[in-house]
Amino acid sequence: MAWFNMSFNDIGIDLGTASVLVYVRGKGIVLREPSVVAVDKLSGRMLAVGEEARIMLGRTPGNIVAVRPLREGVISNFHDTERMLRYFLNKVIGRRLFFKPRVVVCVPSGVTEVEKRSVIEATEEAGARHTCLIEEPIAAAIGAGIDISVPQGNMVLDIGGGTADVAVISLGGAVISDSIKVAGDKFDEAIARYIKKKYNMLIGERTAEEIKINIGSAFPRKEEAYMEVTGRNLISGLPKTITISSNETIEAMQEPLNRIMETIHGVLERTPPELTADIAENGICMTGGGSLLYGLDRLLTERTKIPCYVAEDAISCVAIGTGKALESLDAYSESAVYDYRRGDYYSSNI
Repeated sequence: MAWFNMSFNDIGIDLGTASVLVYVRGKGIVLREPSVVAVDKLSGRMLAVGEEARIMLGRTPGNIVAVRPLREGVISNFHDTERMLRYFLNKVIGRRLFFKPRVVVCVPSGVTEVEKRSVIEATEEAGARHTCLIEEPIAAAIGAGIDISVPQGNMVLDIGGGTADVAVISLGGAVISDSIKVAGDKFDEAIARYIKKKYNMLIGERTAEEIKINIGSAFPRKEEAYMEVTGRNLISGLPKTITISSNETIEAMQEPLNRIMETIHGVLERTPPELTADIAENGICMTGGGSLLYGLDRLLTERTKIPCYVAEDAISCVAIGTGKALESLDAYSESAVYDYRRGDYYSSNI
């Protein structure tokens, strides 16, 4: 009997750099929390997880550190990732020791075998009974409502916090894919760097993220937007307030945006002509929180001459796609869901 059949404990996890989304079979997305933990440096005790820990970023005393245990789409701190996952799994299903969940976890398309092993081990250390992997662009395509099983080319651009994944999908699998460690976090860093260079002012990562969300743009707005920003003057060391415009954020984020455009061009250049024709007709589907950056779809359309659109509920697409793959394993198992321990795609016959 397939290990997923008729179990209320089947769980899909979008293990993102910025946030973790958990999908429970039959219930949908039941948890959405930032990927942040707060730890006491002296005792090693975990003090807060998720939103409670995110509020502490940049505001902790010397003995407490609030950190993101995942960086650029992969695990950078195994111990904290395992504890964070354990906390989230306990929150979702409770402490049912006799009913360990079976889990499918999303990973970026470009992860190495070592990074895959880290995800598997962290998830199973956290309490999973069996873990399989699915690539983020495939899960994103499923979550966006694209029928990936047909012999037709669809291109998906998934921009998360740590990675941007581009894939051309046909017949249930990725024909061509690429992943770069340039996404939402790099947008934040670029904005902070721009303000430091132009205004001699230092801002934190939370402030940079607020600028990106409120007035950040990849393409000129009809009406320019403005925002007051407060940081530390690097010359006097005192608080300083400036007004920054949306057009300045376009200038600030040019480098990471160009990297993403180059990656898309690279994938298109390697795509077979028949699939390229399909993509030109179907358009490029954008998912992930980074795709919500104002004007990014228009910039992409202008650069590629291919229509682009942002998927409905773009932030949740990967988690929703993981859940749909859980609920329809017969349709997706042979090409999308990878059982790392077997060294092959999951077979519904085992």
